[in-house]
Amino acid sequence: MELLNFPKYTFRFKNRENKIYIFDAIRKKFVVLTPEEWVRQHTVQFLIQEKNYPISLINVEKELIFNDLKRRYDIVIFNSDGSIFLVVECKRSAIAIKQNTFDQIARYNMVLEAQYLMVTNGLNHFYCTMDYEAKKYDFLRELPDYQL
Repeated sequence: MELLNFPKYTFRFKNRENKIYIFDAIRKKFVVLTPEEWVRQHTVQFLIQEKNYPISLINVEKELIFNDLKRRYDIVIFNSDGSIFLVVECKRSAIAIKQNTFDQIARYNMVLEAQYLMVTNGLNHFYCTMDYEAKKYDFLRELPDYQL
């Protein structure tokens, strides 16, 4: 797989029926290694190892319903009170991050109401904080580290 704009992480792989699988520490199972999953797994490790977010507060690939449509978010980090701290949208590296990606995560966030948003294709990372009063997001240089 392609080198991404993250620190180097160690992953577990297995090959089954001519498909490569990668171990997801959050879902505690091997999942098919697609280009988007490669980005997702790097992002999870970045959040755990660099930003110190506890594994117990991270959720991956869960369904949400928006306007009667079923969608799946990539990564959510919860606060200890159960509210949502961060929503992450991952794209494979070949997909350029454009306005439609921000529109997608903004639609998800209408349901989730996170404090922060992250959009990444593994090469470019964008971080935002939500301003609900002004109904907009403001870009940040980086995500805050986990605070107890």
